[in-house]
Amino acid sequence: MRFIIKHEGKKRLRVHALQNRMTCRQADILQLYLDGFDFVERAAVYTETQDIAVCYRGERGQILDALQRFHYGQIKPSEAVLQSSGRALSMEYRERLTTTVLLHYGKQWLLPAPIRLILSSVKALRYIFKGLRSLYNRRIDVAVLDAASIGVSMLRGDSGTAGSIMFLLRIGEILEEWTHKKSVDDLVRSMSLQTARVWLVNDKGQEILVPSDSIRIGDIVRVHMGNVIPFDGEVTDGEAMVNQASLTGEGLAVRKGAHSYVYAGTVSEEGELTIRVRQLAGASRYEKIITMIEESEKLKSKLEAHAENLADRLVPYSLLGTAFTWLITRNTTKALSILMVDFSCALKLAMPVTVLSAIREAGSHGITVKGGKYLEAMAEADTIVFDKTGTLTKAMPSVVKILSFDDRSEDELLRIAACLEEHFPHSMAKAVVDAASARGLSHEEMHSKVEYIVAHGIATTIDGKLAVIGSYHFIIEDERCFVPDNMKSEFAKLPMEYSHLYLALENRLAAVICIEDPLREEAGGVIAALKAAGIKKTVMMTGDNEYTARAIAERVGVDEYYSDALPEDKAAFVEKEKQKGHRIIMIGDGINDSLALSAADVGIAISDGAEIAREIADVTIAAEDLYEVVTLKRLSDALMKRIRSNYRTIVGFNAGLISLGVAGVLPPATSALLHNTSTIAISLRGMEKFLKD
Repeated sequence: MRFIIKHEGKKRLRVHALQNRMTCRQADILQLYLDGFDFVERAAVYTETQDIAVCYRGERGQILDALQRFHYGQIKPSEAVLQSSGRALSMEYRERLTTTVLLHYGKQWLLPAPIRLILSSVKALRYIFKGLRSLYNRRIDVAVLDAASIGVSMLRGDSGTAGSIMFLLRIGEILEEWTHKKSVDDLVRSMSLQTARVWLVNDKGQEILVPSDSIRIGDIVRVHMGNVIPFDGEVTDGEAMVNQASLTGEGLAVRKGAHSYVYAGTVSEEGELTIRVRQLAGASRYEKIITMIEESEKLKSKLEAHAENLADRLVPYSLLGTAFTWLITRNTTKALSILMVDFSCALKLAMPVTVLSAIREAGSHGITVKGGKYLEAMAEADTIVFDKTGTLTKAMPSVVKILSFDDRSEDELLRIAACLEEHFPHSMAKAVVDAASARGLSHEEMHSKVEYIVAHGIATTIDGKLAVIGSYHFIIEDERCFVPDNMKSEFAKLPMEYSHLYLALENRLAAVICIEDPLREEAGGVIAALKAAGIKKTVMMTGDNEYTARAIAERVGVDEYYSDALPEDKAAFVEKEKQKGHRIIMIGDGINDSLALSAADVGIAISDGAEIAREIADVTIAAEDLYEVVTLKRLSDALMKRIRSNYRTIVGFNAGLISLGVAGVLPPATSALLHNTSTIAISLRGMEKFLKD
């Protein structure tokens, strides 16, 4: 890319791209390119001016080199990502707003009065018809109020006031439509697939891990339990319970077997499927998500819904107030001043804009929120439950020791373990696979079909012999594997400071893999900050043993901890606390956390955790910093505070306008202007940042 430097500050650079015109698509591609660098703190691409502003860390030369090397064919994002970026949408609505303003004032300055009267009359018919249709359907709502104010103004010969009302209503309609579509796009983007690699089944029936963008229609892919189905397709083999909540909103999983059709973005909760790809990711999923959102109330918090209901309930009182004022004063101007002012515009516009702004600000902190009601639940929450592994501890556990309990070498045991573990998305499994890779161990498929038992382990056969790997509970207690007599003393001396993964072959313990699960440096500070922010009870639940759980709990300072916890134990605890009247946040990253994430008022998943956890969760936070949970809590509290403040301002200001109008201090046109101006001002206030840097 060719460019010139326009401005430079401390760790900030603004350059101008030397090209004839920058399209929205090109700007989105450049934005994605810059966001992909660790040294880029924040980047913004401006389509209209062809400028790029970058805040960076590290050396200035890194940014300049990255920009020089860039060309638009360098990265190929999915069409769904580009469609939901919001850039083209924002440009479209800015142009519509500009055109509406120019046409309104242009007509006033350039057209003679008779022509303006005809145009206003034609435009008024649209609003009057909507009001009559509401009355025909036995509804007294905002459309009736708008029709009455415009109709009375036209009958009085005051087309200027009617024109101003219709202009401001049109501005409100555009802003409301823009808000809704942007909300949908933001949510679609948050729910977009992030599957980088998939298991391709080759001609020999072997599974090969390949990049998802290399898959073509007709290819055969295998989806293991706990993974997101990456493509639309037909099931050719296998059976699974598939969670389709991300597309249909259904809470219960649906059985899928041979000849069933499955959709991209749904999740295999139990079992595995072999799928023939019929449609690549992106095209159908985008439309399905939009349909789901359009038909649901998912974006709305209780306060938003309450504001909309209140707006419609106040309409009859506005009409009664107008009639009562006219009967008392016999003054049409004073009566009309009530029609010119209503609470509905501000209530219906300012509230969604404020919530959307909070969701967008959360996104700037690396937090994806799937709807305003989850921010409200976050603000009301008083209890938070943490999973340990990958949440309070780093999502990068590592293999420290491999203790052999038979005559096989450490490398051979690690190779077998990695071959089993590579199929399943868990930080412990990744640690084993990474350890094998670091030792250069090849672990091609040498087992039969793998069965995953949630929160326990994996079972399969190798050369016709049973092979199991997992927790102590699964290997020793459930599977009744035994420790060789000559190794019992070694088994009793297992280092308790590590997490243990047990591997058994033919019901005989073969190895114990010791995994270090380092605590996040910020974990204790996060617990303290959450308590300061209003969380009354902090809980840690883990499948680890009592010794490890107690040590971690003491270090981070949680109020309660539970060891040897199964998925159903976590979900049961959440349900029990909810029955006591508590509002619960659950945060986790694994398949075994999914039940509790779904049961909680707010389920928070870690971004690099299991795909099923991200799909089921209401909120996803980046894995780098657990303080984002504190940021989300503070943001949610600030949102509720601003909504209540806006609510009081709307009611107070508009009540004041009505009073001044009835008293004869303000004419109807001025009341209408002030009312609509205040609506836009309150909406703009709702778009301000909630958290100060």
